[in-house]
Amino acid sequence: MKICRTVQELTDSINTVKENKQSIGLVPTMGALHNGHKSLFDRARKENDVLVCSVFVNPIQFNNQDDFKKYPRDEKKDIAFLEASGCDIAFVPDAKEVYKEEPTEHYDFGQLEQVMEGKQRPGHFNGVATIVNRLFMWTKADRGYFGEKDFQQIAIIKDLVRQKNIPIKIVACPIFRDEDGLATSSRNQRLSAKAREIAPKIHQILTKSFQMKDDLSISQIKSFVESEFKRRKEFELEYFMIVDDTTLQPILMKKEGQGVVGCVAVWLDGVRLIDIQRYY
Repeated sequence: MKICRTVQELTDSINTVKENKQSIGLVPTMGALHNGHKSLFDRARKENDVLVCSVFVNPIQFNNQDDFKKYPRDEKKDIAFLEASGCDIAFVPDAKEVYKEEPTEHYDFGQLEQVMEGKQRPGHFNGVATIVNRLFMWTKADRGYFGEKDFQQIAIIKDLVRQKNIPIKIVACPIFRDEDGLATSSRNQRLSAKAREIAPKIHQILTKSFQMKDDLSISQIKSFVESEFKRRKEFELEYFMIVDDTTLQPILMKKEGQGVVGCVAVWLDGVRLIDIQRYY
C-alpha cells in the first residue's frame, strides 16, 4: 500500500495508475475505520483496478467545534485497517496540506440542503462538497463509494457532480449494520457500554414503523416514530422526516412510483447518531 501525505505524492501515484489505463475506485473517509467502511472497500475493489482511500477529518464540515475535537482519531490503527482491507493508495494528509489557503468555495444545493442535516448543521454540506470536490479532482477516480446511512450527503454529492460536470459515477452502498441492527458509525466508539446496548433501539423503531406502513398514513408513521423516541428518555430526538428520496422534501402522501425514505437524527449519551428507513 502506498501512503501519500501530500497532494503531489497523490498526484504522482494517480498519474502512474492512469498511465497504466487502470480504473480507480475512491472511498473518502474521516478515519476511525470499521466494518461499514470495509464493505465500501470490498465493493470498490471488486469494481475497479485500484482502490484509493482518504483518511481526513475535515474541519470545515463541522459546525460544532466540540464535535470536531471529540471525533475519534487513530491514524496508526486506520492505516493497518486499510492495508488489511486491500487498499492500494491511502491519502492521509493534514489540514494544512488540504487547505493551504483559506477555502473560499461556495456551493448552492437549493432545497436539497435546506432540510434535515443541512438545516441542523449550517455550512456542513458546503464543507463536505469542498473536500469531496478536491478529492475527486486529485484522484481522478472513475467511481466514488458512499454509504446510504448518509442519505442526504449522497444526494448532495450527486448534485455536486452534476453542477461541476465531474466524470465520476457515484455508487450508493447499503448500510452495514452490527448484528444487533445498529448502523456502523465512527461515532459509535464514543458511546458508553450502557448507551451501546440502547442504541439498537433506533433501528428497531424504524423497522417497526416499516412493518406498519401498509396500515398507517405517512403522517401517522411520522407520529409513531416521534412518540417512540420521545417516550424513551435516553434519546433526544433532533428530527425525524419522511421525504421523497430524490428531492428530499417532506411528503404527506405517497405518489405512484415515488421513493420514500425516513431519516432520523437522535442524541444518545452525548453522541449524535443518524439512520434511515426506506418505506417505498
